[in-house]
Amino acid sequence: MSKTSVDFKGVARLILLPLAIMAVLTIGVGLLITKVLQTTTLIANDQGVNEQLADGRTAFLNDITDKMTKLSDMPTIIIATAVLIVVFRLAFKRWNESIFLLLAVFSQSAIFLLATVFSQRKRPLVQHLDPAPPTSSFPSGHTSAAVGFYCAVALVLTLHTHRYKILNVLWWAVGLAVPLGIAYSRMYRGMHHLSDVSWGLLLGAVCIAVAANALLRRQPVAGERPVVRQKATA
Repeated sequence: MSKTSVDFKGVARLILLPLAIMAVLTIGVGLLITKVLQTTTLIANDQGVNEQLADGRTAFLNDITDKMTKLSDMPTIIIATAVLIVVFRLAFKRWNESIFLLLAVFSQSAIFLLATVFSQRKRPLVQHLDPAPPTSSFPSGHTSAAVGFYCAVALVLTLHTHRYKILNVLWWAVGLAVPLGIAYSRMYRGMHHLSDVSWGLLLGAVCIAVAANALLRRQPVAGERPVVRQKATA
């Protein structure tokens, strides 16, 4: 049986504190929006974005944004994550990439769910094209899940194909386009404000950064030899 190269004690120190800070910040921003800034011009402008998007709805965009949203529905992300955990383990012969993906996806989801309990932000005051709880607008879980999954996969693939620039561009073109498309779709469909999806993008990115720092940054990529520096002799 192969041994995992993950230092679990070190990983715990690298993960718990930054994720706790991000959770507190997310809850704090949610409370700030709902309890302090609710009647300000900032929030009014937030609502104005949704109204403009709702006024420009078409049957074609309704269909496209519906399909985009499904790319980060909970069942889709759970199944895709489970499949890739197995694929990464078999392909790279270690657990680092698999645990990284699991942590990136799970941590953003946990913080999102916790924040919705406290913030209880109402959905935009436009017609809603999707069914959803009326007070779970901040942050956008679809957006953070999209970043946590698609950008995490892009990062893993980039680490293992870093010599091929065309592939790296492809991974990140998809990894960034999907979350941005989902962020737009959630606003277009009247489910989230601009500030909701903006924080969702940030939340997903932070969770990826924390997971990567703990599980990927200090780990050699499979197939690479460590660089040995020799001391110069006089």
